[in-house]
Amino acid sequence: MNSSADSENEAKPLPGRLAGWLQGQPQLLPEMVNALLGVAGPLKAMVSIKSIATGRYLCANDDFNRLLASEDGSILGHSDSELLRTEDAASLRRVEQLVGSQSQPITCEHKLEFSGQRRVFEVTRTRLGSDLLLSVWHECTQERQHVLDLQRALQQIEQQQKALVAIQREQQPGRGKIDGTGQEWKALLDQQLRREIDQSTREHREFALAIIALDPLPTELQLPKEPAQELALEIMGRILRDNTRAMDSVCRFGERRFAVLLSGVGLATAHARMEQLRRHGAAQFIVVDGRDLGLSLSIGVAGFPHTASSQDDLLSACEAAAQQAQSRGGKQVVLAAIPFCA
Repeated sequence: MNSSADSENEAKPLPGRLAGWLQGQPQLLPEMVNALLGVAGPLKAMVSIKSIATGRYLCANDDFNRLLASEDGSILGHSDSELLRTEDAASLRRVEQLVGSQSQPITCEHKLEFSGQRRVFEVTRTRLGSDLLLSVWHECTQERQHVLDLQRALQQIEQQQKALVAIQREQQPGRGKIDGTGQEWKALLDQQLRREIDQSTREHREFALAIIALDPLPTELQLPKEPAQELALEIMGRILRDNTRAMDSVCRFGERRFAVLLSGVGLATAHARMEQLRRHGAAQFIVVDGRDLGLSLSIGVAGFPHTASSQDDLLSACEAAAQQAQSRGGKQVVLAAIPFCA
């Protein structure tokens, strides 16, 4: 039983051993080449095989042939020096000689000129045997152009953003930001909460507290702290003004956190308003050094008296909800848990 199973397993091509298996199937080589050229078209890939020693093309699919077509309509038997500009052919030749000395495929980018137009290609090359070079080409001219267009658009947005912030500072000095030291932030929030709790207790009404935290930037978008944070605070100040009422109280609650006290508002309404604010923030562009940092917010919402009936408990519950929003990946609003007494 076991010997039969072993022999059956040996007869099957195993994952990771394709090259070794193909070496024992030389009759399949022509079919493999035809299959490779056949699937290249739908994948929009251009494929060629050339001699490393002579640099002349031995095989190519139709798309690659059309790219480098010579006067007689075929690239077979020709070298790049006969089909391309001298500097472009020399660039290709240098890479091919490097690949010829390697055992692993190499991918690189080439910018070639055709009829006065620069086109960009990503080329993966690998050696076949001792003298053959397989190349798979993918044109990415449009992709690179889209990246350049996006970079230019972000630069324009950054310039417009700086101009807008400057105008706002001139028209409304100090209203773009919510400033103060850490002690001032805490003292102001404590004072506002005490007043709101006293009033709500007397009038038997509820209110809500929200803590808004700016989510950390992804590692690849990390920039010098000052310009990015300065602009984020400017924009957060504007968002908070636009999305809160005159009767609400707003203050800084840390380097990257804010507190909003929503007077006379229940938990459901507070959640809806903070979700609207979060979406407003997510739609913002914050462009620094040509990169869009975005504005991702995590928000915790607690209510008086349902979530907590004391100032310290209310703050703790709201903080815990904001931390929970960030621990879940950010970009969300979380309601603080409502305790149920037996």
